[in-house]
Amino acid sequence: MSGDGWHEDRPKEECGVIGLFSPGSEASRLAFFSLYALQHRGQESAGIAVSDGSQVHTELGLGLVGQIFDESVLARLPGHMAVGHTRYSTTGGSELRNAQPIQCTSVVGEIAVAHNGNLINSRELRAELIAEGEVFNATTDSEIIARLIVRNLHLGPENAVAATMRRIEGAYAVAVLTPDRLLAFRDPNGIRPLVAGEVGDGWMVASETCAFWPVGGVPRRQVGPGEVVIIDGRGMRFAQAVPSQREARCLFEFIYFARPDSRMYGTSLYRARERMGERLAQEQPADADIVVPVPDSGIPAALGFSRVTGIPYHEAMIKNRYIHRTFIQPDQRMRELGVQMKLAPMIEEIEGRSLVLVDDSIVRATTTRQIVKLLRDCGARSIHVRITAPPIRHPCFYGIDMSSRGELAAAAMTIDEIACHIGADSLGYLTIEGACEAVGQPMSAFCLACFNGNYPVPVPDGLSKDALVPDVGQLSTLGPRAG
Repeated sequence: MSGDGWHEDRPKEECGVIGLFSPGSEASRLAFFSLYALQHRGQESAGIAVSDGSQVHTELGLGLVGQIFDESVLARLPGHMAVGHTRYSTTGGSELRNAQPIQCTSVVGEIAVAHNGNLINSRELRAELIAEGEVFNATTDSEIIARLIVRNLHLGPENAVAATMRRIEGAYAVAVLTPDRLLAFRDPNGIRPLVAGEVGDGWMVASETCAFWPVGGVPRRQVGPGEVVIIDGRGMRFAQAVPSQREARCLFEFIYFARPDSRMYGTSLYRARERMGERLAQEQPADADIVVPVPDSGIPAALGFSRVTGIPYHEAMIKNRYIHRTFIQPDQRMRELGVQMKLAPMIEEIEGRSLVLVDDSIVRATTTRQIVKLLRDCGARSIHVRITAPPIRHPCFYGIDMSSRGELAAAAMTIDEIACHIGADSLGYLTIEGACEAVGQPMSAFCLACFNGNYPVPVPDGLSKDALVPDVGQLSTLGPRAG
């Protein structure tokens, strides 16, 4: 799949997972619509695995959910249980062999595993498993989780999950399908989100509450850190698989990743982002004619900024929602257009005016620089950029594609230098304290590592997104794709 001028400078959306147990229904159809709602979390590949109570079948593909699945594909997935996955690669490349769910053969038959997050001890575990004779088919840490579960299934599914959780370190929300049950579990720090609830006469888990609405599901509660959910014909039950540690929820879920119609920990994402804009206006005021959001993620915060300052809110750029991730490669001239492929400016709203431009984050600063230039070219008199994420100065190793400090503008430049680099008249960021207060939870509840460098799970030196990609000498260990 191609990258595009819009997404190359955005923090990538990790992955989305779902699990469904729906007696009397075709779970694959429910999974399809739930995955559609989680498409924002990853656009590289998607997959659905189903079980009819005795066998697990999986269908995978590169691209968007709607490009991979149609009626003929779903017809090959009969069964009342399913797990699904939509992927953006944070470990391993964008290849079909790295698509999920990962299907493996076990003592109970085929199982399928879907994972959101990133393991920080993946290199050691992979080397250990290869030394013990394990053959890996993919270059993702997710396959390590699947292989560990398979190796422990003789203990029973629930004990296999607990044994796996005691070995893996990092961030993870995982859904596992066996022939006769569904399991889901979350890392002991609760870094990656996972919510459980009901769907019809059955049960459901998903990365976000927005995945429940299209299928008539009702989210009931967050899966706790270190907790495992077991779903089978007897119902849905919870157990503490490993001790909960210091909770470290990802603040970026609230700032950017999660869909605005989702709720997390009792908080509306849309309202939290509005409050971020309100707090941003108090911390970083600006004198301007209009407040302009970067669509779509900047809209709630821009509304909040406008409400506090009294500066009128105007949408001055329209996002083309149909130029998304695509298999059609733009030529060099089109790549140079950058954000103009995604954003259409409304010159009459911009020309001669002073603007407050509100967005959620600056990572590499490339896209922000292009947007500021676009507004300048349309006649903006001055541009004051305001950002609801605090400056991102440290890489993330827990499932966000910001794995190199050299990529981060705020790690290399001061705020004034970034303002000059992007061509803004001024630049202001929301503070960490302000972002947490806007969410309505204490700073101690969050992972803030990308902002302050305090990693809740210690990270090995030299860890990178490509840690598991084999060199030429290792290629012989790769067998055919599982599943």
